[in-house]
Formats: sequence, C-alpha cells, structure tokens
Amino acid sequence: MKNRILTGFAVVVMTAMLAGCGKVPQAQVDEANAAIAAAQTAQADVYVPADFAALQDSMRAVNAYIEGQKSKLFKKYGPAKENLTKVVALAKTVQESAVARKEEVKKEVETLIESLKGVIEENTKLFPRAPRGKEGAAVLEQMKTEMETVSAASAEAQNLYVEGKYMDALNKLKAAKETADKINNDLKEAIKKVGGRI
Repeated sequence: MKNRILTGFAVVVMTAMLAGCGKVPQAQVDEANAAIAAAQTAQADVYVPADFAALQDSMRAVNAYIEGQKSKLFKKYGPAKENLTKVVALAKTVQESAVARKEEVKKEVETLIESLKGVIEENTKLFPRAPRGKEGAAVLEQMKTEMETVSAASAEAQNLYVEGKYMDALNKLKAAKETADKINNDLKEAIKKVGGRI
C-alpha cells in the first residue's frame, strides 16, 4: 500500500515537472517580438537591412523550434528560452546600429545637398562659355535638360530630408550628383578644347 502511494506520488511529481518543462515560453516570445518591433520602429529595415534580416531569421528559427516541440510528447523549451534571450539582445544591438546609421546618413545628406548646390551653380556659370557649333548646340540643350532634372531631384531630396526620409534623400542625391558631375566634366572639356580657361 505504501509503495503504491509513493509510486503514485512520484508519477504526479514527474507529470508536474514534465508539464513545467513543456510550457511555451510565451513571455520571452512576446519580449523578443517587442524588441524586434522596436528595432523596426527605429527603421532598422531601412538603415541596417542586413542586420535586421539576420534578426528576423533568428526569430523565425526560434519559432520553428517551438512549433517543432509542440508536437512532441516530452517538450523541451530550454534551448528556445536561451535563443529568445539572444534575440532580445541582438534586437537591441540592431536598434542602436540603426539609430547610429540614420544619423550618419542624415549628415551625409546634408553634405551632399551643399556639394550638389555648388556643382549646379558652377554648371550654370559654365553653360554660357561652352562652344556652340552644329553639334554643340544640341549637346548643350541635352545637358540643360539633364540639369533641370538634377535641380528637380535636388529639391525633391531636400523635401525628403525635411520629412526625415534620409535614405531616400541620399539615394536621390547620389544619382543627381553623379549626373551633375558628369555634365561639369563635359562642359570643362568642351571649353578647354576651344582654348577657354576654366
């Protein structure tokens, strides 16, 4: 009788222990999801996309592991808990990286706005000095059209900057600066060919 009671008690204790091990660590899952959401709010997907993708992959792997454990009789969530702690730490690092990168991009945009403004002004001064032969006039018209596009892109980039869309502004400015620089070089070459001084 005594053995039967002890055996029954042991079964109850073992069942309770297994049930304790078999619970999905929902609090940690929620914490990890909140940390990832905070990183996304900091625009990690825009400013550090590779890091953010790696973070999402880590969370997907943990979720896949948890789903795999759910179908098992004896569930083991210990590794998931450890990995969820790592995901939270990684999310915080990614968030900090995104904030730092955003600040870098903002400064880069400010520098490019000024630099592009200078090239646009210089090109405006160079246009009247460029040679206008038969072919020259058509080429100059093409360049003027391109410069109008550059000026429009510059204005658009400044609006994006004001809206806080620094990465979009940076991409637009880089393309505009490349075009403006090419026109600048072409104008200088054309002026030099006819013996003009820059």
